[in-house]
Amino acid sequence: MLVDTFGRTATDLRVSLTDRCNLRCGYCMPPEGLDWLPKPELLTDDEIVRLVTIGVRDLGVTEVRYTGGEPLLRRGLPGIVARTTALAPRPQVSLTTNGIGLARLAAPLAEAGLDRVNVSLDTLDRATFQRLANRDRLPDVLAGLRAAREAGLSPVKINAVLMRGINDHEAVPLLRFCLEHGYRLRFIEQMPLDAQHGWTRENMITADEMLDRLGTAFTLTPDEAHDRGSAPAETFLVDGGPATVGVIGSVTRPFCGACDRVRLTADGQVRNCLFATEESNLRDAMRAGASDAEIAGRWRAAVRTKRAGHGIDDPSFLQPARPMSAIGG
Repeated sequence: MLVDTFGRTATDLRVSLTDRCNLRCGYCMPPEGLDWLPKPELLTDDEIVRLVTIGVRDLGVTEVRYTGGEPLLRRGLPGIVARTTALAPRPQVSLTTNGIGLARLAAPLAEAGLDRVNVSLDTLDRATFQRLANRDRLPDVLAGLRAAREAGLSPVKINAVLMRGINDHEAVPLLRFCLEHGYRLRFIEQMPLDAQHGWTRENMITADEMLDRLGTAFTLTPDEAHDRGSAPAETFLVDGGPATVGVIGSVTRPFCGACDRVRLTADGQVRNCLFATEESNLRDAMRAGASDAEIAGRWRAAVRTKRAGHGIDDPSFLQPARPMSAIGG
């Protein structure tokens, strides 16, 4: 098992398939984009599947989520998903995406065995979307959401980040939209993971502020029947239920004590925390001929050094050198 010195066990593996993205959201990267990883440095499809197999078969991983960058840009994605869902024991397999291209790929991914999707959507206004993402692609995202629902990739979850003075007035419209279409909404506090290192606590919309905004139109009560466990979202019943909304207070309401996640970057580095400043290189070991047992040992050692928390409130906190697009969410 992947156990750290604080007794937490990592069973949720987040795998980045690429650092590339077809949007330029300001909380992630600058309008001009970034210097992408050279293709030879990226894991091949076979290397990804081998590492995921080791995680599932040998290290107790029970859930695999493919991320990016934008994972739908990975040409071999349906095949990777199919090979992952064929593993024994079978893990839960999900995908975090910006939704562009999902209209075309939702059905093939469902056929490959994908269980569900998380789609990022911060606004329902086309002009605001273009301002946030530097691309006019809102209709493509909405089409992708519909296709995911029709393909049975449920529950279709929507992740939204509210930004002060830009889209923070859209909390209520976003929840109304999700209630109307049967999507499950989760608001996420903006985290210090932008490539520009421009994040400030003052500009971040906190979990309390999100709840206050929603409270102007809905009655929210904690979902006592829902065992949060290691899930990052606090779940609230909307107007008595059964519909719910989630709030992920990564900064102001950290859940590090119950964290069960470990990350694998697109170039084969293990990160034991989203905010880790150190990585363990599995790619080079694998390419040098390391056995599965040796790779598993390196992976266990990497997780053992996980810190108690992300430390954002600590004066010594350093934002990771890699932005979110290169880490994988």
